[in-house]
Amino acid sequence: MANTLGKNNTSSNENENHNKKQKTRAMKIIFIGNNQESSRTVSLNSWAKVVLSLCFLALPTGAGFLIGKLVSDRNTDLQLVQAVEAMHEELQQQRDTLDSERTEARRRLAALTSKLAEMQARLVRIDALGDRLTDVASLDQGEFDFSRVPALGGPDEAILGGGLEGGEPSDLDKLFAQLERQLDDRELQLRMMESMLVDREITQQTTVTGRPITKGWMSSKYGWRTDPFHGKRAWHNGVDFAGKEGGDVVATAAGVVIWSGERQGYGKLIEIEHGDGFVTRYGHNKENLVKAGDVVKKGQLIALMGSTGRSTGPHVHFEVFKNGRPVDPATYIKKTVL
Repeated sequence: MANTLGKNNTSSNENENHNKKQKTRAMKIIFIGNNQESSRTVSLNSWAKVVLSLCFLALPTGAGFLIGKLVSDRNTDLQLVQAVEAMHEELQQQRDTLDSERTEARRRLAALTSKLAEMQARLVRIDALGDRLTDVASLDQGEFDFSRVPALGGPDEAILGGGLEGGEPSDLDKLFAQLERQLDDRELQLRMMESMLVDREITQQTTVTGRPITKGWMSSKYGWRTDPFHGKRAWHNGVDFAGKEGGDVVATAAGVVIWSGERQGYGKLIEIEHGDGFVTRYGHNKENLVKAGDVVKKGQLIALMGSTGRSTGPHVHFEVFKNGRPVDPATYIKKTVL
């Protein structure tokens, strides 16, 4: 019995000592009021200390994470703002470029419109000039008609070759192409007309036609006649045109003077070569106004009528040679060139 009591006492003492040790090891937190008179003490056991320690350790980590998150979010927002500003700048640049291109397009359109009006005016002037030349030159209007669009034809090489390149042309391109074709046609017709007129002018200039005087009459024909000096029958290689002394003697065709001077029987003589084997002579002149090597035009004044050489009075002895042989000048005096 005594032993049992003794054991119980010993056990009670050990529990009390353990509780004291636990109280001694417990963490105490003291809360002091504002008036510093009232205070409150809170004791924390080991588990509470562990939890509190974990809280204190986790607090800096959480704060760092939160701060990093905020900084990261702020950087993201800043990048987003910068991207939006860059987009605004790009859009503004595109607007400026578009405005510039629109202005340039309007300027080019105005220039094209002006060019189109100029081409149309040129076409009208060319048509008027062509019609005038056709009338003046008495050309066949059916051949040179500047009022009609030129007839075109032939296979379409673009289609046969596999289609048009570059897509369908615009209406403005078609209009320019049409005007260009019309201008090309008018220029071609004008060149052909010019060539014909030049050929006609050359033919008219170089063909021996008309009389070698401006005033006077034919006093002796080509062929056999009675010689005025000895009264016998003699051959006359030319025709004589009598007139007033000092009257005009003109070239019957354009050419080059190959002789200008005295020759037996002719007195003062002028000889002109006209090409195609034709040569004309003008004799008995009072004065020669051109010299050898001169180029003369049809109808140009070349001498003054006189009576030099074998002559009975003021007149012009006119001869025509073809390929070196004398021919009747009357044929060329009456001849006309269309």
